[in-house]
Amino acid sequence: MSGVGGKDVDRAVAEMVRVLGPHTGRDWRAVRAGSLEWSCWTTAAHVAHDLLAYAGQVAGRPDDAYLPFDLAIAEDAAPADVLRVVRAVGALLVGALAGADPDTRAWHWGPADPTGFAAMGVAETLLHTHDITQGLGLTWRPPEDLCAAVLGRLLPDAPAGDPAQVLLWATGRGELPGRDRVTAWVWRAALS
Repeated sequence: MSGVGGKDVDRAVAEMVRVLGPHTGRDWRAVRAGSLEWSCWTTAAHVAHDLLAYAGQVAGRPDDAYLPFDLAIAEDAAPADVLRVVRAVGALLVGALAGADPDTRAWHWGPADPTGFAAMGVAETLLHTHDITQGLGLTWRPPEDLCAAVLGRLLPDAPAGDPAQVLLWATGRGELPGRDRVTAWVWRAALS
């Protein structure tokens, strides 16, 4: 099993802020995030939502559903403010992971361990950073080692190859020679 953890979440969030931070003067609401139906702004807010939800699950340890709370980012928040929220809730997930025993289980379509929540946090951050960079017309590739860690923990049946290319393919964001395009996928965060 992959050793994905808080340091990886921290790196993914820092990478998102590094790549997108210089482009916060643009109108993220006017641009779709890659092939998604969401705007770049909504996509960044979604990353924040997921990071907070994962932190809540790890800290609260519910065993049958997601905790009934949500993140609301002010509608008039600028892209730079949304990135600040991503950074803040990323730190909350990192803190929750640091305080969790490896045997901790919390619900994500079954009992998921801290590495599952860390891997999902990394995946959501990297994949949606990719979507936003596509929408903004930026050239960027997610870090290969983080992609390999995500694949190893969440998509262990993915084919071998360049980890960034395989992760993008496995989540419907890219092509992989000799493989059909992926149109649906499911993380395996829950342990058997």
